[in-house]
Amino acid sequence: MPVDGLMAAERSIADALLAHYRVRARTLPWRSPPGAALPDPYRVWLSEIMLQQTTVAAVIPYYHRFLARWPTVEALAAAQDGDLMAAWAGLGYYARARNLLACARKVAGELGGLFPSDEAALRALPGIGAYTAAAIAAIAFGQRAVVVDGNVERVVSRLFAVETPMPAAKPELRALTDSITPDAHAGDFAQAMMDLGATICTPTRPACLTCPLSARCAARIAGEAERYPVKAPKKAKPTRRGVAWWVEADGAVWLVRRPDKGLLGGMLGVPGSDWTETGGETGLPLAGDWLLLNEPVRHVFTHFALELSIARMRLDRPGDPLEIAKALGPGQWWPRERIAEAGLPTVFARVARAAMAPRGEDGINE
Repeated sequence: MPVDGLMAAERSIADALLAHYRVRARTLPWRSPPGAALPDPYRVWLSEIMLQQTTVAAVIPYYHRFLARWPTVEALAAAQDGDLMAAWAGLGYYARARNLLACARKVAGELGGLFPSDEAALRALPGIGAYTAAAIAAIAFGQRAVVVDGNVERVVSRLFAVETPMPAAKPELRALTDSITPDAHAGDFAQAMMDLGATICTPTRPACLTCPLSARCAARIAGEAERYPVKAPKKAKPTRRGVAWWVEADGAVWLVRRPDKGLLGGMLGVPGSDWTETGGETGLPLAGDWLLLNEPVRHVFTHFALELSIARMRLDRPGDPLEIAKALGPGQWWPRERIAEAGLPTVFARVARAAMAPRGEDGINE
């Protein structure tokens, strides 16, 4: 196809999608309607950090709670670390929460409370990578930016029938997205692409008959839309194992604060052994009458699956906090009936439910 014809085809893709978006745009709490004034950069940034690897449905209630509690970047910057981590509990990928607070403090403390408008400056902020910087630049500041998330990759891979398997196809998909991104209305275009992938060009059973780009989609024309994006064979996730030590005394349970860096960093959790593929140390930290529950808690992280056995013990009295901390790790006694308020990450919330469930003789005394 001649260059002029190719450019016209690319413009027609953007025009068709933007026309569809003006009528069918999803209503989301952080989004301005098509053609309306640009939204508050703080709200766009907050939503984009929350939406990383998390569904819109899961994010919306968290977004509302965060905005009600911390309505500005200055308010968020002043939050206590533990309060923010507790508010984030259940949303997963907890490094995002630590970066959220670090970014808020940098914007409030060094940038006068104003987010920068260009991608390079945005990428210099904690927790903001290429996708998030492009999304904020386009959506909050109206800049032309190439915004590529998982939904966009799926749409573009089908639109151009890209045969390169993922993730090797990512640079090619970004270049193709760049080729169809318009100079004007880049924020609306980015959100339109995301909406298309979320509601029409879905991973399975895409609704091609209702797609505004179906006449231009190479995968749809070939009758094999679901084959794209082409995926490389998945590697099996390793399984790690460990033991959670559930220790109670006088209606309270001992919780520890995990190190700031690393998995679930900065969160309150249940003490326990290391998590290793060999199962790690299984020795119990305190002498006493332990009950090893029959069923382990299972949880899947990004890079590994976890099987966490639960050893439970009730002390006659709380004892010396220093002695407990030495055996279980520095922490605090938390009221058992208020465990839901501790802001435990999902894996430890599951441990708590299992440990507190009414039980008969279903454990093994050791």
